[in-house]
Amino acid sequence: MIYKTKAAVLKGPYDIDIVERSFECGPDDIVVKNHLCGICGSDKNFYRGNLPKKTAEFRQTPEFPFYLGHESGGVVVEVGEKITDFKVGDHVISFGWNNNFAEYFKAKNFQLQPVPYGLDLDIAALGEPISCAMHSGLNCGVQLGDIAVVMGAGFAGQIIAKCMQLKGAHKVVVVDLSDDKLNFAKSYGADIVINSKKEDVKAIIDDLTNGEGADVVVEAAGSAESFNTASEIIKHNGKFVFYSWVTQPITLNISRWHDDGLQFINTCLVHHTWQERYVWTPQALRPLAQGMVDVKPLISKEFSLDEIKEAFEYADKNDDAIKVVIRP
Repeated sequence: MIYKTKAAVLKGPYDIDIVERSFECGPDDIVVKNHLCGICGSDKNFYRGNLPKKTAEFRQTPEFPFYLGHESGGVVVEVGEKITDFKVGDHVISFGWNNNFAEYFKAKNFQLQPVPYGLDLDIAALGEPISCAMHSGLNCGVQLGDIAVVMGAGFAGQIIAKCMQLKGAHKVVVVDLSDDKLNFAKSYGADIVINSKKEDVKAIIDDLTNGEGADVVVEAAGSAESFNTASEIIKHNGKFVFYSWVTQPITLNISRWHDDGLQFINTCLVHHTWQERYVWTPQALRPLAQGMVDVKPLISKEFSLDEIKEAFEYADKNDDAIKVVIRP
């Protein structure tokens, strides 16, 4: 069967459009009817022209034209003859750059994840960013009584802060540039919020910790300023947690990392091997199935696939938006 699908292509910086693509299901392919797709921070970086160098993560070279989209999920409609671990009708989460801003996409089995616990597809379709953030919150090393800081109040930062609160951090601090995002973070469980455009982050953390610094800092903003502020506010031997993806070279204060023996934790689940991800994802999503974490309030606005230009323009220009989604 030949599938014809509307799909997004990024032709150049700020130039995204819908085209028609055709494909067939190969012997080791799985075809998925898309249910929902999210705009990731990395998608916004690509949209702005900030394409990184190719890494093992990419199945297509990061250059224009780029067939964009990876945060999504849906229902399997066809499997190749070599596929034994998925079948038609399965609900799946995508963990691959497969041009997921589309009505249909095809993937290899290692790029998909079964939806656990019968989760609502509106949630499961965002399972990649949710499980990455939940895994980070669960494995960031926060202990009962810690002072924990999250740099960045986007989709991931909000979820990570929520996990830290539930894990027993004494104080959860969220830092961002948007008052709207910070107000939401406060309502979502953060104890203290700091607008780094208006306030001295280090001075506030020093005052909170008697000058010692935070026990754990998660970098989820993805800027040079955020990385360096994180480096300044961690205590001696504190935990620096990598989450965000910086696609361009930045200057860092490595001396602080070395001299104060900082511990570094890379928690971003999707960038580990697919075998590890296959085990970790159900654990990361279990608190959602149990009703402990509600992510639906984090969805700021929904667009149709035909509104892809408007969706990216909105996500690019509206710094207060937490998660913008596209429904094919």
